[in-house]
Amino acid sequence: MAKTILVVEDEPTLRETLAESLEADGYRAVQAADGRAALASFRAEKPDLVLLDLMLPELSGLEVTRQIRAESTIPIVMLTARDSEVDKVVGLELGADDYVTKPFSFRELSARIRAVLRRGESTGDPLPPRVPLGLVQVDLAGHRVLRNGAEIPIKPKVFELLAFLLRHQGQVMSRDQLLEQVWGYDYAGETRTVDVHVHWLRAAVEPDPAIPTLIQTVRGVGYVLRRPA
Repeated sequence: MAKTILVVEDEPTLRETLAESLEADGYRAVQAADGRAALASFRAEKPDLVLLDLMLPELSGLEVTRQIRAESTIPIVMLTARDSEVDKVVGLELGADDYVTKPFSFRELSARIRAVLRRGESTGDPLPPRVPLGLVQVDLAGHRVLRNGAEIPIKPKVFELLAFLLRHQGQVMSRDQLLEQVWGYDYAGETRTVDVHVHWLRAAVEPDPAIPTLIQTVRGVGYVLRRPA
């Protein structure tokens, strides 16, 4: 069955062109022209990916991202203006998976969509909406970590790392694998980035971050998540 992509763009010609190009690529495209319509279509259509312009009437793309992330881990690819660096950063911090800067080629956009969808498909077996992990509960749909019912502050990319490790629990992952799967195929960072995010993740979920028992280091290889029996 063709994957459904929700195209959220207020400029009619661009929106329709994107929808036609996506359908020519084998996707099913659903269109929305403003932020409120985007949320309504997201809830009604349950798409496989949202292609989201940030500059929208009614509700901004950032607000749409925030509301979607409160309900779902669906992939989001943002469309941004060339001079909107702050919006890009905020969008990624809110949980968007990637962004494309206008003007862009459809070939580039298509490659990024395929990469984001592949990352979603490679996350292993489905998990329940909430997963117990030691002393905390991981709310996958809500992008939250809870301890005794209270939300623990956690950066979006740290949560993505946690979700990926949960879906591959017991599998040792190298730093390069984590960079590719969590940060994306075109991420230009260093493997030290992974170590820093693992440090933050342990601070959020480990009973004693100095002596980690959940997120374990495999010397010379990488990291593995082991849930307590």
